[in-house]
Amino acid sequence: MPTVRVFDPPMCCSTGVCGPSVDPELARFTADLDWLKRQGIQVERYNLSQQPGAFAGTSAVKDALTAKGNDCLPLVMVDERIAVEGAYPSRETLAALAGVLVRKLEAAPAAAAGCCGPSTKTASKSGSGCC
Repeated sequence: MPTVRVFDPPMCCSTGVCGPSVDPELARFTADLDWLKRQGIQVERYNLSQQPGAFAGTSAVKDALTAKGNDCLPLVMVDERIAVEGAYPSRETLAALAGVLVRKLEAAPAAAAGCCGPSTKTASKSGSGCC
């Protein structure tokens, strides 16, 4: 099984639930990484403000930062290859990168429910998975 490593930009936490407002994109991505772990994929996550050594010690990440600055973050690696730069990939993309099959019902809750438009993929406060 591959190892998926995520290199986040500097922030106080990777979950998106800290600070004055919740970042729904980070919350969705954190849930997607948890799902990937449950599929048996090894996931590692690093935050530039808290673990700069991981960035400096990974030559591909170091090279991307030198060439593009923080614009390359977040950066997702699969094994030793950069797979995604500058965005948090969807659950389906993560699954494809890791070689995991996604059943329709295992798609992100809002997408599976089919009640959100293409630009809105966050779960409601009620937890129903609809926007």
